[in-house]
Amino acid sequence: MTRFLGRLGAWCARHGLVVLTLWVVAAAGLMGASLVLGSPVSNDATIPGTDAQRAHDLMRSGFGPGYETGGTVQLVLYAPQGQLIDKARKEAVERAITDIRAVPHVKQVDTPFRRGGIASNLQIGLITVRMEGHDPAKPAEAAQAVSRAAQPARAAGLEVVAADSSTPADKEIKTGPSEIIGVACALLVLVLAFGTLTAALVPIFTALVSVAAGLGVIGLLGHVADVPKQAGIMATMIGLGVGIDYALFLLSRHRKLLADGVPVQESVRRTVASSGGAVVFAGGTVIVALSALVLGGFPLLRTLGLVTGVSVVTAVLTSVTLVPALLGLLGHRVNALRLPFLGRRRGGDSSGWAGLGAWVARRPWRVLIGSVVVLAAITAPALALKLGPLDDGYAAQGSEPRRAYELMASGFGPGVNGPLLVVAELDEKAAGAQAPVVKRLSDAIEHVDGVAHVAPAKVGDTGRTVMIQAIPDYAPSDSRSADVVHDVRALSVPGAKLHVGGKVAALTDAGDRMAERTPLVIGVVVLLSALLLLLAFRAPVVALKAAVMNLISLGAAFGTLAMVFSVGLGSRLVGMDPPLEASSLQTFFFTVPIESYVPLMLFAVLFGLSMDYEVFLLTAVRQAYLRHRDNTRAVAEGLGSTGRVITSAALIMVSVFVAFIAYPDPMVKTFGVGLAAAIAVDATIIRGFLVPATMVLLGRANWWCPRWLDRLLPNLSVEGHEEDDHEVRPGGDAGHGQREDLPEPVGARG
Repeated sequence: MTRFLGRLGAWCARHGLVVLTLWVVAAAGLMGASLVLGSPVSNDATIPGTDAQRAHDLMRSGFGPGYETGGTVQLVLYAPQGQLIDKARKEAVERAITDIRAVPHVKQVDTPFRRGGIASNLQIGLITVRMEGHDPAKPAEAAQAVSRAAQPARAAGLEVVAADSSTPADKEIKTGPSEIIGVACALLVLVLAFGTLTAALVPIFTALVSVAAGLGVIGLLGHVADVPKQAGIMATMIGLGVGIDYALFLLSRHRKLLADGVPVQESVRRTVASSGGAVVFAGGTVIVALSALVLGGFPLLRTLGLVTGVSVVTAVLTSVTLVPALLGLLGHRVNALRLPFLGRRRGGDSSGWAGLGAWVARRPWRVLIGSVVVLAAITAPALALKLGPLDDGYAAQGSEPRRAYELMASGFGPGVNGPLLVVAELDEKAAGAQAPVVKRLSDAIEHVDGVAHVAPAKVGDTGRTVMIQAIPDYAPSDSRSADVVHDVRALSVPGAKLHVGGKVAALTDAGDRMAERTPLVIGVVVLLSALLLLLAFRAPVVALKAAVMNLISLGAAFGTLAMVFSVGLGSRLVGMDPPLEASSLQTFFFTVPIESYVPLMLFAVLFGLSMDYEVFLLTAVRQAYLRHRDNTRAVAEGLGSTGRVITSAALIMVSVFVAFIAYPDPMVKTFGVGLAAAIAVDATIIRGFLVPATMVLLGRANWWCPRWLDRLLPNLSVEGHEEDDHEVRPGGDAGHGQREDLPEPVGARG
């Protein structure tokens, strides 16, 4: 890989204009095609094999698509003064209903002046619209068309708000100023790190091209696969972070070589041959971690992980091709536009980090104990992590979904925002005596603890399917709603087999499936990542230790998430708005549930990103160790040579992730907080203190490899081991001939 990457980098440097043109044309073409042809997205949050999915399938076959979640639009009416039943207002509502019936794809409109359609205060009512034949992937557009037709009601002084009946996969997350803020912060960090504007712009430009190409590919993939709406924002977050970081690692190595007097073309070749290998390996670990999400049993999560991996692939490709092309074109002008107030910056200026490395190496036990205590304190709140579905009660204050949610909860109770759709399959005998069976079903459901109201039953065309809507006492995000789902499913009615669907039931099944599959996903990710490290460094101790360190950084991320969202200490700071009627204490400790699939997605992303820093630090320590065989000195030198670059890379990634906290969507806020906290802890406490301390204490055992395992492993090279090794060892091929009882560095013997 080293020789291949070296040749690739040299070719790109010699043909810089060609490579630059190809990438710009490819990125523009992919984005243009995505805009012209459209970027289809799927709101399919189904989980095959679950009870909720079975209920939805029965609804579709027995009642048609209009009775499913995506086929119903509800308009909430509110009379700020007076009542809905006043003559003038009632006539205005009837005119609005007439206009709504003329909207394309509207099959049925239920007036609010019916049983259960108007609140007891007579100020809040519901118009329920059944849709048929519309695009189920665009529920928001259907709701907007229906809402526009209700203009006569608005003209009469009524507030009309479209309720959001979508699932989490329906939420369209639009790009906004967060990307600009993230890029601006990254540029500032790069300018401070390099001291020159030209060098700082290289990673920014590369990352933007990478993200544009990745988003174009993702948009076009929507024509052949189900792509969730969250894919674009996740790809942008991860793509910007890793794209800038990978280019930063390469650029730092190149500037150091230039400062040492190496010619431009040779410097680019050596940079891509060495640091390019680490970039490819680091990107591979992220992709492996994301790919493991296919085992989660949740199609939405699986597709989200695979599609997000596209942004990582484009980041790696641009790093090993576009970056060397730009470096070849710029030559020594890469250090142009130097900012005088920052002084001169050498690529290898790291005396401060070298001093820290020496300080850690002199007192490893104290550093180890101190780091463990600090990390334990950060991780401890993770025990209070509260998982659960997010409802529109957590949407931005003043938004239409939040307003509709609050009006419905005020008029009909919080459970009306998450009704349970109970679907019963009747056997032949029960179908022949429908009335008594249906009554027993309704009575049984009504007597379940936590059920506030049961709507009249509906019987399908075949007479074998019965649907009953049950309104819980609790909001969709309340954990007690899931208990109601399980209790209803546990009912036994002779002649009928019950299934429970609806948004709450589907999210409950998703949470159960995630809890069931999480150990499998974690085990596979840890095992594969450790195996990749073993292949790269041929050192079992290093591979095992790296996996453990990454798990520790994940603990810190979950601890921060729990403190901010589950405990509520900081939820206001990230833009979460408590209910208007909340007390001052509830406002200060405003808790927000975390979607059940978020921890698993965070685990995969963070495990891969954490491995990036582990690879860059370990390669520097290993190279130093192979030169002089002094483990303590190698740890200090490795931290000194990589500390500044890793810190700059972490600052960039943290800046990008923090910028995305400004998004109004709670899911994006959750990812932003978790990713930023984990990267900050990983690049400082773990890579700066814990990893060096453990490596000093382990000594030569870090690089020990049994002879039998050394023979089995293929001879890979990360960060240019083959080049460096043959310069410092007389004879022999790297990586073979280890004695099992002697913990010498891998490849030290011929």
